[in-house]
Amino acid sequence: MVRLLTLIALVALLAGCAAVSAPSGAGVQMPVLPTVAPAMEVTHDVMLPANAVPAPVGARPAQTVTVELTTREVVGYLGDGSTYTFWTFDGTVPGPMIRVRAGDTVELALTNAPDSMLPHSIDLHAVTGPGGGAVATQVAPGQTKRFRFKALNPGVYVYHCATPHIPSHIANGMYGLIVVEPEGGLPPVDREFYVMQGDFYTQQNHGTQGHLTFNPLAVKDENPTYIVFNGRAAGLTGDNAMKARVGETVRLFVGVGGPNVSSNFHVIGEIFDTVYVEGGSLQNHNVQTTTIPAGGAVIIEFKLEVPGTYILVDHALSRAIDKGAIAKIVVEGDPNPSVFEAEEINTAGH
Repeated sequence: MVRLLTLIALVALLAGCAAVSAPSGAGVQMPVLPTVAPAMEVTHDVMLPANAVPAPVGARPAQTVTVELTTREVVGYLGDGSTYTFWTFDGTVPGPMIRVRAGDTVELALTNAPDSMLPHSIDLHAVTGPGGGAVATQVAPGQTKRFRFKALNPGVYVYHCATPHIPSHIANGMYGLIVVEPEGGLPPVDREFYVMQGDFYTQQNHGTQGHLTFNPLAVKDENPTYIVFNGRAAGLTGDNAMKARVGETVRLFVGVGGPNVSSNFHVIGEIFDTVYVEGGSLQNHNVQTTTIPAGGAVIIEFKLEVPGTYILVDHALSRAIDKGAIAKIVVEGDPNPSVFEAEEINTAGH
C-alpha cells in the first residue's frame, strides 16, 4: 500500500511536469511513470560496444533500406555498483546506428515491447516530414507502427523518442545516430567508433550504490547527476576501451542525446585533423575541442602517431571527473620519438 501511494504521488508530480504537448494526432498525453524499485536484477548491460558500427555504405546506388527497431525498458548499469531502468531502442544506449546513403528510401518499423510501461516513438533528425517520424510512430506497448522517408541530405543526425514528456524519454536513454553518407560514400579510414554523450537525472547522489531512480524535477532544472558516454559512467574504459594501432586513421561518430547538456568534446593528447562541423558537409581542420549541441552530432577524423592511452572527455571537466563523461582509446604500436618522447626519470638511490 505504501509503495502504491508513492507511485500515485509520483505520477501526479510527473503529470504536472509534462509540459510538452503531444504531436498532433498522437492521442492523449500520458504522464511519465517513475522507475521505482528498491533492488532490481540487471536484465541487460545497456552500454553499446564501442565497435558496433555498421559497415560503410560506399559507392553503391540508392536503394530501399528496411530498418526495424524495438523500444525496450531494461535494467542496466549506470555506474559501478549502481543500476538504473533505462528506456532504450533495441536495449542499448545509444540505440543502434542506422547507416544509409543520400537518396535511399528508408522503410522504418518501430515496435514497442509488450512489457513496456509506456508508449514510445521515434523522431529522426534526418527525416523531412511531420515530427521527423514521431507523428507516425506513437506506439503503445505490444504494437508496431511504420513509415517511409527518403534520405535527402547527407550528414550525421540524432534520433530520439518524441513521446511526451519528451525530455524524460530522452533523459532515460532513448537516442541514437543515423548516418546518411554522401553519394560515393565517406573517405575510407582504418577504424570507426560510435560514441554518444547523454545526461541522466537520479533521485540519488552520484556514486550511490544500488538501484537509482529517475528524478523528473532535476530534468526540468537541467541538473544532471550523471553525464556519460554510451550510457554508463566511464563505461568505455578498461576492457571496454576502444582499441587502435599507431599509423591508423580513426573516425569518430560523436553525438549528444541530451536532453539538456551540450558537449565540449576533446581527446587528450590528440588534435582533430578533420571535423565535419555539426555533422554536415562543412569541414574544419586542426581542431582541439569541438562543441556539439544537445541533439547534434559531428564526425571527427585523425591519424594516430604515438602509442598510449588517449582520454575522451567533455572538457567542461567536472562533467568528466565528477559525473562520468570519460572514455579511452588504447593505441598500441612502436614508439615515435620524432613526434613525442618522454624523458625517463632515474630514481635510483632516492
